[in-house]
This record gives sequence, structure tokens and C-alpha cells, in this order.
Amino acid sequence: MQLGVGHDDADVVAASAPRWMDRPIEAAQLLGQTLYWLFVGRRDPGALLAQMHAVGNRSAFFLSVTMGFIGVILVYQSGMQALRVLPDLSLLGATFAELLVRDLGPSIGAMPLATRVGAGIAAEMGSMAVTDQIDALRMSGAEPIDWLVVPRFVACVLAGSAVLIWGSAVAWVSAMGAAWVLFDVNPHTFANFALVRPADVVVGLLKCVLYGAAIAIVSAHCGLRARGGSEGVGRATTEAVVGSCLVVIVLNFAVSTTAYLLVPP
Repeated sequence: MQLGVGHDDADVVAASAPRWMDRPIEAAQLLGQTLYWLFVGRRDPGALLAQMHAVGNRSAFFLSVTMGFIGVILVYQSGMQALRVLPDLSLLGATFAELLVRDLGPSIGAMPLATRVGAGIAAEMGSMAVTDQIDALRMSGAEPIDWLVVPRFVACVLAGSAVLIWGSAVAWVSAMGAAWVLFDVNPHTFANFALVRPADVVVGLLKCVLYGAAIAIVSAHCGLRARGGSEGVGRATTEAVVGSCLVVIVLNFAVSTTAYLLVPP
């Protein structure tokens, strides 16, 4: 007697298994629909301002505290490693500013931003999905992507980029204070932007915009596909945080590699 799974059973197993390859395709389709409704849709300006307040203002304190400690940790570790090679820390500020502007500020700051903003977007839209509010919008003649996704997308791109820039500034100030206290590096010496090139600024700003867009799309996609009551909302929230952080890492690799090939350091 041969033990195994027949064709019908295999089809059932395949249908019930998570279709991981479909999720990036669905997220890409959601991005395309969001960009379409961004230009042709009509929405309440108050909804956009409310989302920008939720993404930017309510994340500023959390991101400031996080990036402040990260700035201290990074400059302490950098200074200790530099002292093992040379007893001169005159370029500590210049090197830190280059890394902060080009990569560390946007990439590290996007992680706590994804946990707060991404979880909020997925929870809000997931709750609407499981209570049939999104279907009610469609029955009322409103497009859910235009009313729900687009304001959050624009808010994450604009306010998210602004709060990432603010967090990078906080990290730089805290790093300057730590270098002064721990390594006796004068603030005027630390405030050296000689190594920061215009290309570094462009790459850093591009990462801020892409991270904000990715957090909004991934979180909205997870929220819209939530099913199964409160358990489904919790699952969607977890997937949004994990997926947003993963996409940030992938985008960081892609943008950094492309920038390195186009504009070598």
C-alpha cells in the first residue's frame, strides 16, 4: 500500500498554504492603484492633515528619544574603535555626518517609525476590514483606496520623511554632545561636513521618501487583507511591522548598491 497525497489532496494543501509570492505582487498592485487615485481622486484635506499629524507629530518624541540614544551609542563605538588605530579624533564628526546623512539616519530611523506608524495603519484598516466598513464604503460609491490608503500614503511620504530628517538631526546633536563629554572633541571640530557630498544628501532624502512610501503600502496591504475578527487584526499588525522592516532593509540594500555604482564614495 502506497502512502502519499493524491492530486486532489495536494491541490487542497497548496490552496491552504500561504501564498508568499502573491503578497509582493498584491502590494505592487496596491501601489499602482494608490498612485492612480493620488492624481485622479478627490478627498477631504482634513483627512490628510489628520494623518500627517498622526505620522509626524505623534512620532516626533518617540523617534527623537530613540535616535538620540542611537547617536550616542554610534559615536561612542566609533570613537573607541578609532582610538585603537589612531589617537586623533579630529575627523570623527566628519565621518559620522557622512554616514548619518547617507545611510544611518534614514535607515535606522525607519525601523522605529515602521513599528509605530505601520502598526497603527494596519490596526486601523484591519479593524475596518473585519467589520465590513470597507465594503460599506464601496456600496456607498466611495473608493476605499482613495479614502483610506492615499491620505496615509501621502502622510508617510511627507511627514515620515520630515520626522526622519528631524531624527537624524537629533542623533547628530546627541552624538556631538557625547563626543565632547566622552572624548573631549570640541563641538566646532565635530561640526565638520567636509565629507558630506550633494550625492550623499540626495541618497539620504531618497531613502526617506522610499521608506515612508514602503511603510504605508505594506501596512495598508496587511490591513486590507485582514480577516477573522480581532485575531486577524492582530495578525495583520504583526505582519505589517515585520514586512515594513524587511522592505526597509531590502530598499536600503538596493538604493545603497545603486548609489555606490553610480556615485562611488
